[in-house]
Amino acid sequence: MKHILSKRNVELLAQVAWSNVLLAFDFDGTLAPIVAARDDAAMRERTRKLLCRVCERYPCAAISGRSRKDVTRRLEGVPVKYIVGNHGLEPGTELKRFAAETAQNLPLLRKALHGIDGVDIEDKRYSLAVHYRRSRKKREARAAIRAATTKLPVPVRVVPGKLVVNLVPPDAPNKGDALLQLRELEQADTALYVGDDVTDEDVFLLDQPGRLFSIRIGASKSSAAAFYLRDQNEMDALLTSLLECRAKKP
Repeated sequence: MKHILSKRNVELLAQVAWSNVLLAFDFDGTLAPIVAARDDAAMRERTRKLLCRVCERYPCAAISGRSRKDVTRRLEGVPVKYIVGNHGLEPGTELKRFAAETAQNLPLLRKALHGIDGVDIEDKRYSLAVHYRRSRKKREARAAIRAATTKLPVPVRVVPGKLVVNLVPPDAPNKGDALLQLRELEQADTALYVGDDVTDEDVFLLDQPGRLFSIRIGASKSSAAAFYLRDQNEMDALLTSLLECRAKKP
């Protein structure tokens, strides 16, 4: 992985900015810092202002693990052209089925994890997220969650995250599918995507040199992303650089 804001790579960023490009971002840990209470997640005011300006110069998308309604509320006032929720499946054509499958699994999951300290189930209607950030015994919590998922009546795709386990319909579109669909819809030649977690690897693994520019928040030897930002605080610097690049476009 290479630092995208190094002098050598800023020129590559400029080339992307000059192309017919779609910009796409995850929300938590990317546009907004990770916080202890997920309901408190919000962009810094400077990030919000920069993103508004970026959206005026580029077609932009948010592709989040949150429900579409939730992330839309957090982006209120920001002219993002496309908003995708639930790890890429929302909106979509199979939402009724995904909702029914999730509704089948939810009561049994609640029963299996009832009373386990610090474990919290988030019902996003079309998928579930089991959070254990507040657990004092995280290894035991992960084991209990893992065991519970094997007993669910409807199979799920288990995607680990930062102190969360995501349970998604196995045949649902993922973030990579969503990005490709948006790139085609926008008739863009290239796409730039920034993310920070395991579900973002569905984008990074697409491996489309020249058509996909992938950036991870935080360097990682196990990630398929080509570039990285050192931490979430560098998001503002990336947005600023994207603005400067487009301003210099021939």
